[in-house]
Amino acid sequence: MFRFLAAIPKVVVTSLIVLAIGNLLIGVILRYFVGALTGYFDLEPIPFTWVEEVGEMSLAWLTLIGAAIGVRQRSHFTLYAFVHHLPRGLRIWINRFNYVLVIGVGCLAAWYGYKLCLLNRTLATPGLQVNLAWLYASSVVGGALIALYGASMIFAPPPEDSLRQ
Repeated sequence: MFRFLAAIPKVVVTSLIVLAIGNLLIGVILRYFVGALTGYFDLEPIPFTWVEEVGEMSLAWLTLIGAAIGVRQRSHFTLYAFVHHLPRGLRIWINRFNYVLVIGVGCLAAWYGYKLCLLNRTLATPGLQVNLAWLYASSVVGGALIALYGASMIFAPPPEDSLRQ
């Protein structure tokens, strides 16, 4: 059950990547081919302002959920310039403090995303008429996942390569 729950963010990010690529392809086709054809045959132009809105929303969700996955997989960069010269126990506590800072950033993103959701809940995007709170909800979900994954990394054993002498 835990593996299934842990796989959900990865499936969502993969789906968002496919959506973003498909959206870009549709946008290029509409802008350059269909736009040229409607202009050539003097037809009514096809509106495609929704392409930018879909791209913006998918990018926001992709970025914030992807950042949380990066925290969980420890794929974000870490600078070990001076840490290798410290005792192993101190390095473990520095690693934990690093994740406390990550939790703080995740909580800030979630909190301010929530405030933006409340502030923009009455507004809608011009093309699709989607509530703007959906755009800012990405920071709520992503920030909460960053904080949750950061908390789990505090109690997870540190990677051995970061603790070698």
